[in-house]
Amino acid sequence: MALKKKPVTGMKDILPAEMEIRDYVLNIIKDTYRQYGFSSIETPCVEHIENLTSKQGGDNEKLIFKILKRGEKLNLETAETEADLVDGGLRYDLTLPLSRYYSNNAASLPSPFKALQVGSVWRADRPQKGRFRQFVQCDIDILGDATSLAEIEEILALTTALKRICPDKAYTVRVNDRAILKGMADYSGFPENETDQVFIILDKMDKIGLDGVKEELLAEGYTAESVEKYTDLLGKVKNTAEGVRELGRILEGVMDPAKAENLAMIMDTVKEVADIDFGLEFDPTLVRGMGYYTGTIFEVSMEGFGGSVAGGGRYDKLIGKFTGTDTPACGFSIGFERIITILMDSGFKVPASSGKKAYLYEKGISGAALADILKKAQAERASGVRVAVAQMNKNKKFQKEQLQKEGYQEFVEFYRDSLK
Repeated sequence: MALKKKPVTGMKDILPAEMEIRDYVLNIIKDTYRQYGFSSIETPCVEHIENLTSKQGGDNEKLIFKILKRGEKLNLETAETEADLVDGGLRYDLTLPLSRYYSNNAASLPSPFKALQVGSVWRADRPQKGRFRQFVQCDIDILGDATSLAEIEEILALTTALKRICPDKAYTVRVNDRAILKGMADYSGFPENETDQVFIILDKMDKIGLDGVKEELLAEGYTAESVEKYTDLLGKVKNTAEGVRELGRILEGVMDPAKAENLAMIMDTVKEVADIDFGLEFDPTLVRGMGYYTGTIFEVSMEGFGGSVAGGGRYDKLIGKFTGTDTPACGFSIGFERIITILMDSGFKVPASSGKKAYLYEKGISGAALADILKKAQAERASGVRVAVAQMNKNKKFQKEQLQKEGYQEFVEFYRDSLK
């Protein structure tokens, strides 16, 4: 039986042209984040299955690639439940592993700790354009800072990185707070133990609109009075910092107004400090599905692409699941694969930082002649030129065309006769 050439469904081989773009984007992201004081870390791709299924990951917990026990620990004959077979899984995001990492290493880390983590994650999702079962996430997180400085710094760092990557694209940062979400639901009279279901329906706003949300809430059995009060509030809220403050005044009886003031202050400060142009809006319909979010949440949308290209929020309770003591935490993740998709679809080419030259030598040259060619290549490489050395193919024209696709525009040819 022949081996399979194609990769596993939902995963892909990455060709050199795309890999060059990926490396370029990653370098920009890392360089930008380091300028903001974030330090690189790494966590294992495999996590304890108990951590991955702790009801912190929302729907992602249904998409875990689970790993069988190994060796003597795996006994198929006596296994009765999944727990008898599985003890680990591939991580579905970088936030849960970071929380475990911090709880295990906090004594060796500064406080607050600004973490930069880039790595692959895996979800057994339905593949589609820009979405794969294995994909790269690029996260920044600030652990140990309960102030709004964490949100402000992360928004500034992320928007700076996006502007460097896609300078001609317009994008908008949308912000909300879980406390405001709950306050609006309480104000409208929804049962307190059913607000999660209300948020699930609200999260469909961009697909079904306000009228669709209203219909689904009524179909779910909520009173017409609560639904009307809720959708009326959603329809009249302004998307500015002042709109947040106004909403805080409306919800004063069911929510601490300081929650609204904090979010408004974040928006005001970001707009005051940012030296690049982007949209910043309050979005009362923004939910974010991860179970660990506790406060501020945000997403970024970019023109020409449906869906978000970045997102995150505050998760002050997650580290406490490991340590027993809550630690303030806030993180932002760039949708790396979606950014790459946008660049690939637009025909993006990596700017040439240095020359790319190809040395092509004729078949049959002597070892001494080859050594001379390699010495010349080494000298040029030392001066910053990227030099590829290769033997000439029979179809030299096609060979050059392939090299040109990789960015090689200058060719130096060496023939046996001239090297004697």
